[in-house]
Amino acid sequence: MERAGCSAPSVAPRPDFCLSADAIDTRQLTDSLAHPTAGAVAVFEGRVRDHNDGRAVSGLSYEAYAALAEAEGARIVAEARARFQVIEARCVHRTGALAIGEVAVWVGVSAAHRDAAFAACRYVIDEVKTRVPIWKRETYADGDSDWLHPGSGQDTATPDGEAQVSCPDI
Repeated sequence: MERAGCSAPSVAPRPDFCLSADAIDTRQLTDSLAHPTAGAVAVFEGRVRDHNDGRAVSGLSYEAYAALAEAEGARIVAEARARFQVIEARCVHRTGALAIGEVAVWVGVSAAHRDAAFAACRYVIDEVKTRVPIWKRETYADGDSDWLHPGSGQDTATPDGEAQVSCPDI
């Protein structure tokens, strides 16, 4: 079900981060985290919800600058591996149109102990939402829609730059 590049033959390693236009196979991804030395597996599934900021949401779509998103996503997962003594770590983010309830982003981590697994999982999703160039367009029940970037607060922008996104001071 996953886009080419997200799933790989069993003889080749899976990519640490990828984008997928297809539904995310959470079972297959979770199973890929198994390792004899792993005492803990932490998984996060971000799902499309039916509301945001007091407005009814009817669906959403994601667009990404694919080459940069995949490179930055892989960098984030590598940072988590180095920082938290992780055995396995992966992240898949959807692109395209999604319905209410669909998995939009999946993060999975295995580690020897739960503290490392939880911390690494949280680190990956927080950094992906802040650093990876993926834009979300929410469509509301009233027919309106807005482009949002998860790391930009309430600012809106289209992926082709029609509006300016303000970045937090660094």
